[in-house]
Amino acid sequence: MKIVCCTYRDWAKKIYDFLESHFSQEHEFIRINSKKEYDQLNLTKENPDLILWYGWSWIIPKDILNKYYCVMLHPSPLPKYRGGSPIQNQIINGETTSAVTLFKIDEGIDTGDIIYQKSFLLKGDLKDVFNFITNIGIKLSVKMLNNFHNLKLIPQNNNNSTYFKRRTPNQSEITIKEIRDYTAEDLYNKIRALQDPYPNAFIRCKDGTKLYLTKAHI
Repeated sequence: MKIVCCTYRDWAKKIYDFLESHFSQEHEFIRINSKKEYDQLNLTKENPDLILWYGWSWIIPKDILNKYYCVMLHPSPLPKYRGGSPIQNQIINGETTSAVTLFKIDEGIDTGDIIYQKSFLLKGDLKDVFNFITNIGIKLSVKMLNNFHNLKLIPQNNNNSTYFKRRTPNQSEITIKEIRDYTAEDLYNKIRALQDPYPNAFIRCKDGTKLYLTKAHI
């Protein structure tokens, strides 16, 4: 198969690196590492059998979805936590478990039929969470490629769905009200959910200066 791999995120690049190194004799891989590279790609000329969009943030045109088999990796137990910033929203909301979900993309937002889903614990720093996502993403992607022509898709139950918007940098502020009203665990979760590469948690200080909080423990 000819497989196009689109992402700009480090954790997704690690998954693609593994797939390319282990399947290079069986499949041809085309790597797209930025929106600019994607805009310059001639999909009609390449005519891929599969396009992976792990960690992709831009809207995929309908004509591409209709013409090619497109798969997304979403780090949540879909249909819960559809939409933007799924990892941050889950941790900040106090969730203790999540999942890596591979699904066939349709025209909705994270609404496509599920290919595979595997749960993991939302523990440790954000880098630990990304390691969980990468390792599980590799296993599920390998399984998908090995069974590509016999995949059994599972429709999502929309009755159980939840949706969250992408977080903005201003939402990283820890306010006086939060310090007064939140538990230590609540604040710990907010800080670790907003570690690099995301806009870090901060306290607004005198004269508009900001104190960034990148590490915490209880």
